[in-house]
Amino acid sequence: MLDTVREIETPEGISLRLRAAGAVPRAQAWMLDLLVRLGVFVLAMIPFSLLGVGGNGLAMLLLFALMWAYSVVCEVWLGGQTLGKRALGLRVVNADGTPVTWMPSVVRNLLRVVDALPGVYGVGLACTLIDPHARRLGDIVAGTMVVHAAELPAGTQVPKVAAIAPPVVLAADEQAALVEFAERSGQLTLQRQEELANLLMPLTGRRDSGAVAQLIAHANWLLGRA
Repeated sequence: MLDTVREIETPEGISLRLRAAGAVPRAQAWMLDLLVRLGVFVLAMIPFSLLGVGGNGLAMLLLFALMWAYSVVCEVWLGGQTLGKRALGLRVVNADGTPVTWMPSVVRNLLRVVDALPGVYGVGLACTLIDPHARRLGDIVAGTMVVHAAELPAGTQVPKVAAIAPPVVLAADEQAALVEFAERSGQLTLQRQEELANLLMPLTGRRDSGAVAQLIAHANWLLGRA
């Protein structure tokens, strides 16, 4: 039931850290989604009750859509988030960190029937406790996972080190590129950091790890840090 971190390295050398959501926040999001669906159904029953047999048919169609289509449509159209997941800061993504698409979303939601066995999501809870990334059976089969979607405020990703002024005046776009490199340095492998930093040896006068440290120091100066 504890949250875990899954680190994925992309072909570009970027290291993605996905913090998997445990059973508790996922259960809370599911309860919120249940309340939303119940609210929509109850409100819709007011006009449906005036339509007799036709209203009963419409009610059944709405119930089917809320049970089976709601999660899929929200996950695909709202960036992997149902209303409950959005309220809890959770998001469904593919196991490689890419946005979830139609087929994985359909599969993971169809398999809720199995995860719910033998009641109160017994199978799903057992899977989240056993799987290292807290996935239920539907996520394992569909190749998806539920992660915390919160992002750090802009600028806080730059490591805080002693600031050093650049030796030359940089244009606005050059300053932005340097700060962006410093912000993303924690997501890059050491080899990729050094490869990019070595391109700016005329600015830093250093190579490899020394160049990386120098660029981060320049970024701190550009951010107004002492």
